Amino acid sequence: MKIPFNPIDRQFYLHQNEYETKALDVLRSGYYILGNEVGSFEKEFADYIGSSYCLGLASGLDALVLAFRALDISEGDEVIVAANSYIACVMGITMNGAIPVFAEPEEHYNITAEAIKKLITKKTKAVLAVHLYGQACNMKDISELCKKNDLYLIEDCAQSHGAHSFGQMTGTFADIGCFSFYPSKNLGAFGDAGAVVTDDEKLYDKIKALRNYGSEKRYYNKYVGYNSRLDEMQAGLLRIKLQYLESLNSEREQIAKRYLSEIDNSQIILPKIAEGSTSSWHLFVIRTSDRDKLMDYMKSCEIDTMIHYPIPPHLSEAYSYLEYKEGDFPISEKYSEQILSIPIYNGMTDEETDYVIQVINSYR
Repeated sequence: MKIPFNPIDRQFYLHQNEYETKALDVLRSGYYILGNEVGSFEKEFADYIGSSYCLGLASGLDALVLAFRALDISEGDEVIVAANSYIACVMGITMNGAIPVFAEPEEHYNITAEAIKKLITKKTKAVLAVHLYGQACNMKDISELCKKNDLYLIEDCAQSHGAHSFGQMTGTFADIGCFSFYPSKNLGAFGDAGAVVTDDEKLYDKIKALRNYGSEKRYYNKYVGYNSRLDEMQAGLLRIKLQYLESLNSEREQIAKRYLSEIDNSQIILPKIAEGSTSSWHLFVIRTSDRDKLMDYMKSCEIDTMIHYPIPPHLSEAYSYLEYKEGDFPISEKYSEQILSIPIYNGMTDEETDYVIQVINSYR
């Protein structure tokens, strides 16, 4: 049996008629930029998340870049972020001229208030909390720490659509919550797309202008801005998928529960859920001491796997100018050598799940 890693077309076929009808409606409308679909999606997504405002953008990276820009985080400012985050998180910081200050993650792969506290200096201006793999960070402690130290808080929710920390939706603890709707995400578009959410009307107004060439009124530019607008087609299709997000997340959770209860192999370290947190199960990440051997074995059994992520940002060529070296962040580096993402996707059959479990349990 061949098991793909994440065949995202299965989500499309679940509601094919609705997607196709919406696509035709958008095409026939004759309005393709910042129209009714974008405005409606922004309201619906804000309501779902529990935020006052939402702004649709071109990508998750743009969401981060514009968030830091709107908060006036710039040259010389320090932003604390987990050392094992996806490199786009760091790019959102450095593209504004700020300095990433890396914190080691805990066993749930996330940043903690305790780790952040040790890194705060006079130059620290913000904290970027990344809900890696879909599991919520302990935002109760992190938000309290940021308020106490007068620091901005940004949440990267690119993988945590629908996850909660102590009963509150991710994205709602921060000054700005940033989302990606890349096709493989739980709430995935059919191309690049992203958004920010906030309760701050001034930040909303500023990002609204920044995404559209810095213009609050056409041809009157208040800022040197960007061209980063969620388009009508993606917004319309996201409106359809948003209606089913809770059931899609529930389906992933059921697969994750099976993995957690039925994978039984002493060579495999399974993910753990932190107290007070839930996960959207965007990814199901295991660890093992000899990852290449396990990957080869699963490939021989026709099961696709991926690594999220093989190179921590501080060791990437892009950030060689920061002059970090191997051994500077040993926990993140160890994770990067051991982690392996196994298939978990909407439309995954019981037989496919059975086979993945069987193969991992038979690995020696």
